[in-house]
Amino acid sequence: MHPIPRQPVQPLPTIVISVVSHQQGSLVAKLLSDIDTYWDTQNISLILTVNVPEDLPFSEADFSFPILTVRNEQPKGFGANHNSAFKLSHGELFCVINPDIRARRDPLPGLCRTLARRTRLSLVAPRIQSPDGHVEDSARRVITPRRILQRALGRGRATEYAMDDQEPLHPDWVAGMFMLVHSQAFARVGGFNERYFMYCEDADLCVRLWFTGRGVAVDADSEVVHAARRASHSSIKHLYWHVSSLLRFFITFRAMQRKLRHAA
Repeated sequence: MHPIPRQPVQPLPTIVISVVSHQQGSLVAKLLSDIDTYWDTQNISLILTVNVPEDLPFSEADFSFPILTVRNEQPKGFGANHNSAFKLSHGELFCVINPDIRARRDPLPGLCRTLARRTRLSLVAPRIQSPDGHVEDSARRVITPRRILQRALGRGRATEYAMDDQEPLHPDWVAGMFMLVHSQAFARVGGFNERYFMYCEDADLCVRLWFTGRGVAVDADSEVVHAARRASHSSIKHLYWHVSSLLRFFITFRAMQRKLRHAA
């Protein structure tokens, strides 16, 4: 993806970005450099959570936008870290970004336009590409045991939704590597469910937004690059967290379905 100089058309809403580093300081430095170089940073601030001790290869003063660095005394899970950052934020929009995201074209103007044009929409994500240019399966249908089995057997589609640059896509959920959400909607549903430690928090958040009548979308015209790290494929600990989160999600989703039917 070739660099495209930022060309803001109109001021963005106030946006607070939350990034969590797990000894990923070099990746965070590249992400911050992309934001500083190619994005409209006029209304952007960033909260960086250092989840485990590390020496960062940069300082807050190296960049033109405000950065608040928070160092945890004890490691927290994905949802807990971003919820803690949200409590410190005061923006109209809250943006969750993984450290291994690269973006040499500003995705925020397109994402903000999509949110502004649809009153019942609360969360939007860009199209996610791998470093080799392939579209990643970041937009998913609701997780079910059958879909998990199909993927395990290699029978599931590589991508569950076709991306169309012309119209926003409305999937069941989007991966948490990059999410832009209305702060009021995020607060209304209580943020991420911290009972998940590392996996399925993104699916759970999107499903809860759908159940409250607030939609989720992908703006395929906005894109970022993600260098994926499939830790659950190589670590027993991560695999345990992944499987336990899936079981929790199945149970929670069924409970929400029953509650919705009874309320009808």
